Amino acid sequence: MISRRNIRVKVMQTLYTLSTSEGSITRDQALQVLNNHLDQSRQLFIFLIYTLVETARYAETDARVRSSRHLPTAEDLQVNTKIAGNELMWQIRELPSFQAAVKEVKTERLLPEDWVRKLYQSLTESPVYTSYIREPLRSKKQEKDILEYIFTDILLPNDDFTAFVEEHFVHWDDDSEMMNLLLLNFLHKPQSYNFQQFITPEKMQYGRDLLLAVLDKEAQCSELIRSKLQNWDPERTAALDMILMRMGICEFLYFETIPPKVTINEYIDLAKEYSTPQSGHFVNGILDSIHKELAAADKLHKVNFKKPS
Repeated sequence: MISRRNIRVKVMQTLYTLSTSEGSITRDQALQVLNNHLDQSRQLFIFLIYTLVETARYAETDARVRSSRHLPTAEDLQVNTKIAGNELMWQIRELPSFQAAVKEVKTERLLPEDWVRKLYQSLTESPVYTSYIREPLRSKKQEKDILEYIFTDILLPNDDFTAFVEEHFVHWDDDSEMMNLLLLNFLHKPQSYNFQQFITPEKMQYGRDLLLAVLDKEAQCSELIRSKLQNWDPERTAALDMILMRMGICEFLYFETIPPKVTINEYIDLAKEYSTPQSGHFVNGILDSIHKELAAADKLHKVNFKKPS
């Protein structure tokens, strides 16, 4: 499900967590922290899809509640429930892996019905929804588009809802972009997703190897960085910048399938997004200089970090 860029973010989060912990951390403990970060993202993904599904399904609940009022109005008796029959929504809801994931994570306990009602009400007040229910026919594009709209225009812009999400998922700020891409891709091909396998074995191995390489080669990476910090105290360098540069150096040296240019561009983007406003330029300059130094010294042989270099 998730990309190599997403793995880099999870490794970055793990290294930052480890840097703030007291006492020594074993390799197994570090890997467990990485696993925890990945699982938190998986649970967040499940929660967001569940919220999307339940918001669409709430039309039936709304119709039932309004029709059972003591003196229902004509409007109460004619609530349009088209979206509750959204074919893509039901396709998602009936996925065995999704049902198992919802049960495992106990997602329904995290999402009060009151929140679903509020989100549904916001949806029904939108012109996009009005246009959707006026169309008597269904099309695959229309069914997908309205679910995308619920997520991108109803859920995400709702500050109260995102604050609620952040309260339960501490990495929401870091993961929000990833979740947006994952969910929109998911709506295109929901059958291809397995909620029990949020990450492929190959990408999991990449994440584990990257984390362990950075930990094992910390002294070597730090020395390369320190030599490029002209008249600048390494202690004053942003912690995330140091982490990202160490990750980049390890990719230069030990990951043969990743071209150095790709590595530099990826860590520039991550620095811009997650660190300070100046970090993209700073990380670019340091990594580019280190890459040129390693290439000039004929040290870019991409030897596995577990083997003697």
